[in-house]
Amino acid sequence: MTAGNIGEAVGRAAEVLRAGGVVLYPTDTLYGLGAHAFSDEAVAKVYAIKGRDEKKPVHCVVANLAMVEKYAEVNELARSLAEKFLPGPLTLILKKNQEFTTGIAKEIETIGIRIPKNDYCLALARAFGSPYTTTSANVAGAASERSVAGIVAQLGERAAMIDLAIDAGELPEALPSTVVDVSEGDIRVLREGAVPAQALFGQSTEAV
Repeated sequence: MTAGNIGEAVGRAAEVLRAGGVVLYPTDTLYGLGAHAFSDEAVAKVYAIKGRDEKKPVHCVVANLAMVEKYAEVNELARSLAEKFLPGPLTLILKKNQEFTTGIAKEIETIGIRIPKNDYCLALARAFGSPYTTTSANVAGAASERSVAGIVAQLGERAAMIDLAIDAGELPEALPSTVVDVSEGDIRVLREGAVPAQALFGQSTEAV
C-alpha cells in the first residue's frame, strides 16, 4: 500500500467493517485486526481468529478525542496525556459511557482507545465513523509477525476468517503501544511499550 492508494484501501475496509467483517491492517506499531468495536458478532470473530480469552479486553482505534467523548469519559489527565502523546503508540483506558454495552464494552466498565500515528488508521476511523478494534494480528500468546504473509501462516485456517488484508509490506521492528489506565484519574501502567513509563510520570517511574 502506498500513499497514492490509501483512499481506495480505506474505502474497501470501511465497507467490510460496516458489513460486520474483519480487516487486517497496519498501524504505527504492529498489524492489527479491525472489526466494528461495538458489534458483538464482529468482535467475537476477532477473538476467534486470535484464539483469545474473551475475558481479556480488546481496544479500539478512534480518529480524535471528539470521537472518544461519544463513547467514554475523557478526564483532565486523559486529555493531558492525549495532547502530549497522541497520535502515537499509547492506549488510554477510560470509563465507558454507560449506554454502550455491546462489543468491546460488553460486561466491562472501561474501554481502551488508540489514536495511532498512522495515516491509514486515522483515515479509516474517519471513513467508518465509529471505533474499530485494534489488537495485534497473532495467535494469542505467540510472537507478532510483521508481514501479512507471516501473519497468515501463523493463523493457519483461522486466517480465512479475515475478510480483507491491507498489505503495507513488512513493518519495522517496534514495541507495542503502552497501555495506561487513567479511568480513576491517576496513572496505572498496565503494559509498558513504545512510550516509556518515565515519560508518563515525569521523573517518577512508579507504575501498577
